[in-house]
Amino acid sequence: MGDAYEYRHIVTIEDTDLLGNVNYVNYIRWQGRARELFLRDYTPDVVAGFADGVRLLTVSCHCDYLRELRVFDEVVVRMRQGELGQTQSVMTFEYWRQLPGGGEELVATGEQRIACVTTDANGHLVPARFPESMRRVLSQVQSR
Repeated sequence: MGDAYEYRHIVTIEDTDLLGNVNYVNYIRWQGRARELFLRDYTPDVVAGFADGVRLLTVSCHCDYLRELRVFDEVVVRMRQGELGQTQSVMTFEYWRQLPGGGEELVATGEQRIACVTTDANGHLVPARFPESMRRVLSQVQSR
């Protein structure tokens, strides 16, 4: 996995707006996709736990846009673990455009706070500790 989890995406026309650049909402969508694919790839037991009532909720997210992406740009979203508490976590994101000849250009950065919750006997959401398997894997992608 390296020091980051990578989600690779090729920008398509559906990702762009009338001006031809990537619509801002897609950067946030790609954060969620990176997080979910990370869970699928490295913590299938956590995904299986969703059936038992364990949930991961997005508390907040943001993105800072540095450069525009356009149709058919290849972008790598690198996700790293920031702050990790007992029941909440901050994930950091870097968006890198792949340049012809092998270089990269940073086009955006972002952050997402997630909370681990479950339901109590009355059906209310209550904080829950992150599963140990997820904590172990997240420690492998610590932010620099």
